[in-house]
Amino acid sequence: MRPADGGTDLAAVEAGLDALDTPVEESRPPLWRRLIRTALPPLTALVLVIVVWQVLWSTAWWPEFKLPAPLAVWDEFWSSASDGEVLGIVWTSLHRAVLGFLAGVAIGTPLGLLVARVRVVRAAIGPLLTGLQSLPSVAWVPAAVLWFGINDAAIYFVVLLGSVPSIANGLVSGVDQVPPILPRVGAVMGAGRMAAARLILLPAALPGYLAGLKQGWAFSWRSLMAAELIAISPQLGIGLGAYLSQGQDFNDMPKVLAAIFLILIVGVGIDLLVFRPLERAVLRARGLTASL
Repeated sequence: MRPADGGTDLAAVEAGLDALDTPVEESRPPLWRRLIRTALPPLTALVLVIVVWQVLWSTAWWPEFKLPAPLAVWDEFWSSASDGEVLGIVWTSLHRAVLGFLAGVAIGTPLGLLVARVRVVRAAIGPLLTGLQSLPSVAWVPAAVLWFGINDAAIYFVVLLGSVPSIANGLVSGVDQVPPILPRVGAVMGAGRMAAARLILLPAALPGYLAGLKQGWAFSWRSLMAAELIAISPQLGIGLGAYLSQGQDFNDMPKVLAAIFLILIVGVGIDLLVFRPLERAVLRARGLTASL
């Protein structure tokens, strides 16, 4: 009887292990509930900020030119939005940031793979990438203006130096966390270096790579704003950085705050519309639905 009981126990253990390996199918709530759950917390926080702002303005702790009323900032924003000026300003900055970020992805991805897989390259330029990542991008603006002049090349140069180190370091971190057995399996199955990088390393390192892309976009956006604040020229058009600089030059605090909020809205919007869905898809594909 004992062998039979032992076989039964072994079968139960195997069934339990199979159940652990099986992804749990969780029922998704209705769309309206997901929208409320996603939109309500940030909207509540925004309302609280506006209420506190209105209270501080009402108490007149600061002069009007330092802290205007929320309605004055809204009027400035609406006057620019009603004639289409805001759309042109946002588009000028957004298309520069997107193009610079895509160029950073094209450069940072192979660079990150090279640093992650070649020990000599990591020893040579790994610390340099970390140092560049921590260097404020605004420090590159004077050098870029002297090298390229006040034109798009200077701005894209600053954006690249802001995004490439973050993207490369994110990929290096992701590759470092790949289990060693996966590249070995690929080598046994005859995968060359390019095929192993495309089919094994990049998919396995996707969470770290995606985190690097997200940080690279944030650095691209910050670098662009720094470049547009300093490198101002009629041939560059008016982006959000130049719009913010105009408010400073004319002591127009409503315009300054309107520009800051536009910069913030674009940054948050890209995160919610692009990177948040990608993160959810990656986590869901790996069965990590608890963090969604």
